[in-house]
Amino acid sequence: MCLSIPSKVVKVSDDKMMCTVDTMGVQRDANLIMMEEGDVQVGDYVLLHIGFVMNKIDEEEALASIETYREILEAMNEEERRRAIIDDDNCKNR
Repeated sequence: MCLSIPSKVVKVSDDKMMCTVDTMGVQRDANLIMMEEGDVQVGDYVLLHIGFVMNKIDEEEALASIETYREILEAMNEEERRRAIIDDDNCKNR
């Protein structure tokens, strides 16, 4: 299963086609082609799927989801965390 963890937009490219998002401390680039031009701004929270920003979400909802993910990670042992990361990296639906 692939999970879409809320990511905070930290940079939008000059041409507004790409952005850089921060997902719980990990930054990556994401494509904005699925969004209306100008709809995504620095500071917005978004959900990604296979490298594309699919939608914006409310900051309060995003922060609550991130807190839940942190609680789940804290409850996992090291092997479970490692396996979850590997499974996510190998997700065929991404």
